[in-house]
Order: sequence, then C-alpha cells, then structure tokens
Amino acid sequence: MATLLLRLAAPLQAWGSSSKFNIRTTEREPTKSGVIGMIAAAMGFQRNAPMPMLETLSSLRFGVRVDREGKLLRDFHMVHEQKQGKGKVDSHLTERYYLSDAVFLVALETKDAALLQKVADALKHPVYPLFLGRRSCPPTLPVVLGVRDSALREALLKEPALVEKPDSARRIVYDTASGGTPIQDVPVSFSQLHRQHGFRMKQEEFLLEKEHDPMAEL
Repeated sequence: MATLLLRLAAPLQAWGSSSKFNIRTTEREPTKSGVIGMIAAAMGFQRNAPMPMLETLSSLRFGVRVDREGKLLRDFHMVHEQKQGKGKVDSHLTERYYLSDAVFLVALETKDAALLQKVADALKHPVYPLFLGRRSCPPTLPVVLGVRDSALREALLKEPALVEKPDSARRIVYDTASGGTPIQDVPVSFSQLHRQHGFRMKQEEFLLEKEHDPMAEL
C-alpha cells in the first residue's frame, strides 16, 4: 500500500457535511468530500462538468490525524437575494461556523502509487485555487508532505507532529470496512444542480502518548 500525506492548516477551515442555507456548520476534522473536492479543483475539474476521475478519487481510503483541534468560531453574514422579475430584495442573516488555527494530517491510501503522485503534483501546481472547505479559507503551505510506502493507519501514526505542541489527546479518524459510524461523506456528484453523496464508515481512535511520539521508545 501507498499513502499520500497532506498538511491542512490555516487561520480558518470549514468542513460542512449537513449544512442548511441559514446555518453553515463544520465538522471537527476535514471531510472526505471536502478533500476530494479540493483535489478535483487542483486537477482542473469544473463543478458542473463531468469528472471522469471522481469515482477513482472517491474510492481512495481516507484518514485524518488531528494534531490541533482548533477553536470553534461563529460568524454572521447578511445575504441579500434579489427575486427574479421583482425589485424586492430579500435579506437573510446566516450563521457560519469555522475551525480557527486547526492543524490536520490527512492521508489517502491506495495500491496505485502513481495515482497518488499525480494527485500530489496537482496539489503542488493547482489549476484552480485551493481552499479548506470554503473559498474564504486558503491553506498555508506546504500542503503536500509526500507519498509514504505504508498503509494509512501506520502512516498517520509514524509521521512526526505537525505542530510544536500537539494536543495532549490527539486522535485519528479513518475509513473502515465494518464497524464505526456511518457518515454521508463520499462525493458522487459535485454539481450544484444535482449534488450527491454516498455513505462511508468512519472509525475514531484516541492516541496513547507512545503511539504518536516517535521518540517515546528511545
């Protein structure tokens, strides 16, 4: 197995999976659909156009290590909408939630190391700008850490911490074939006219100190 590791860090991130128009929530860590969407943008795919590689990208095994949870931030936006054929403008007060100063290690696993390298190259030289869940959330660099010759969980555990003082109770979440929690987070279509997401099973583990500190056994 090969695993591509990404560093997702920024002043603000937002990873929604079930938001309504007036309330835009965020999950506690990056979603698979959000990360695949970022990769699709890097490769130059347009939201409402056919994406020939979407099924392949969605089949990648996905995992996240949370090095810094960040703080939940709530912001308010006033949205003005003009109705067609009428001069009246409707205004909506919306709530948008963000993760402030969070840092995540994201892993994508497959047997096809060449595919992962293609994804890595696209993220280093993106066709469209990268953002972490919303357009107002560009990532800090570097995003790509490289391809590791190991399985996903092993790669998440062995990679050095991405921050000087990681959270004391770090955790990892990753795709699992059985058990775990079902979440509707597998992109089937990003089209604004017919957006679709399938389900995946998500497993969560809290890491013991010796598991996530490479120096602990020395």
